[in-house]
Amino acid sequence: MTRFIFITGGVVSSLGKGLSSAALGALLQARGYKVRLRKLDPYLNVDPGTMSPTQHGEVFVTDDGAETDLDLGHYERFTGVDAKQTDNVTTGRIYSEVIKRERRGDYLGATIQVIPHVTDAIKEFILADPGEADFVLVEIGGTVGDIEGLPFLEAIRQLRNELGEERTMFVHLTLLPWVPTAGELKTKPTQHSVKELLSVGIQPDLLLCRSDRSIPPNERKKIALFCNVRPERVIEALDADTIYQVPIAYHDQGYDREVCRYFDLPFEQEPSLAQWRGIVRTVRDPEGQVSIAVVGKYTGLLDAYKSLSEALTHGGLANNVRVKLEWIDSEIFEREDAVVHLENVHGILVPGGFGERGSEGKIQAARFARERRVPYFGICFGMQMAVIEATRNLVGIKDAGSTEFGPTAEPVVGLLTEWLKGNEIERRNYGSDLGGTMRLGAYIAHLDPASQIARIYGSDRISERHRHRYEVNTDYKARLEKAGMKFAGMSPDGVLPETIEIPGHPWFIGVQYHPELKSRPLQPHPLFRSFIEAAKTQSRLV
Repeated sequence: MTRFIFITGGVVSSLGKGLSSAALGALLQARGYKVRLRKLDPYLNVDPGTMSPTQHGEVFVTDDGAETDLDLGHYERFTGVDAKQTDNVTTGRIYSEVIKRERRGDYLGATIQVIPHVTDAIKEFILADPGEADFVLVEIGGTVGDIEGLPFLEAIRQLRNELGEERTMFVHLTLLPWVPTAGELKTKPTQHSVKELLSVGIQPDLLLCRSDRSIPPNERKKIALFCNVRPERVIEALDADTIYQVPIAYHDQGYDREVCRYFDLPFEQEPSLAQWRGIVRTVRDPEGQVSIAVVGKYTGLLDAYKSLSEALTHGGLANNVRVKLEWIDSEIFEREDAVVHLENVHGILVPGGFGERGSEGKIQAARFARERRVPYFGICFGMQMAVIEATRNLVGIKDAGSTEFGPTAEPVVGLLTEWLKGNEIERRNYGSDLGGTMRLGAYIAHLDPASQIARIYGSDRISERHRHRYEVNTDYKARLEKAGMKFAGMSPDGVLPETIEIPGHPWFIGVQYHPELKSRPLQPHPLFRSFIEAAKTQSRLV
């Protein structure tokens, strides 16, 4: 029997519902249960694929090609369960589906309304394809009181009635702010948030209270009394020095115990959290530190690179070092010499991105790494800029560029117009919609067995997740290889370059895919493990 836990948030956004959901998933797994995690997003976009990274953060891509919310990255990293298309839905997607059904006549002439048609579609999504999961954790985006979220709250209210209390649980995450002038934690915001939930017919069964300090017993009792929950189900969620401490902290507070008790499941036996404790020990007491420059264009909002920063942390865990990230806006290099900012770093990473802004700065960063023999990791756009740099400065084609930036006489990077996906050919052109039209999801790549990257993977056949619409032009492949840049990985049909490297360089690798999406704290991605190892070696040379 699959049980459903609905996680809502109140008072303010960005309290950490995604992290809380992921941590609970990890704790339930530690108790031997199978979990799935899902996210309901109230915004009207069909998916986050066309949203600015500086507004919404990164787009997390699943194996099956869904562009999803970044919280699904937390889910995968904490539980190891691969997310699917069916694990993230938006208001836009729900309404699109309802309107399609209406146009087809599926509703037999009925007047289409939010209740029951929209809420029914939401419930279908929540209940679809639970697999063998004992628990499906469903996070509702936004905060209680947002007008966009009302249909989702109504849908989960209905599910409580349809599935019963024995299969559903409501968890509400709120804020307990400390007011210095009063010298106390204030419970009113939590009380009002719960009151808002009650106004739509939902009584929370457990409260997670975010705070920067412990909740005194009297305040805990007050919250329980006014919010109609048991005192032991008022769980404090304190700020942590590392996100990997969160499952341990929640367990110490009795979060997983109270969830099991609510569902009348055994809870006496302690789950093993040894792996999480080991990670926290490494984070807090590493053997050393390496400095990595991340040269990007969305550094104004670090959530734009969330999976990337976590994957670099995982690489540090694998090498028992702390990874200090230097976030550098690539446009700086278009005004200043790269040496000023990159002189003392131990590794340079240029991540994915879109558009011409900042591209010349990324090219300068790649050149600095190549010429100064600093470990370089180019991901997606970062690989393309490294290829353009090599074409200009090793091959000698000074006009080398990308058609993404406009017409160019030397299109080293061009629009991907068709590619093989399974047994079908996908086709795109300059007039195609932006949303959902990239090369998305997991694709196989074949690596040269003699290449450095094949040695790192320990295999000559890999599967990685992609998200791009431009590709390196193989017309330049022979000249680049003659100049010293090796095309070490290709698509199975030999048409699309997947990886490049520079033999003889301490560590210079570019990949067209996004390896950060598959890195986990308990299973660091081999490329990030190797990159940080190279940076660790470099730190002894600087």
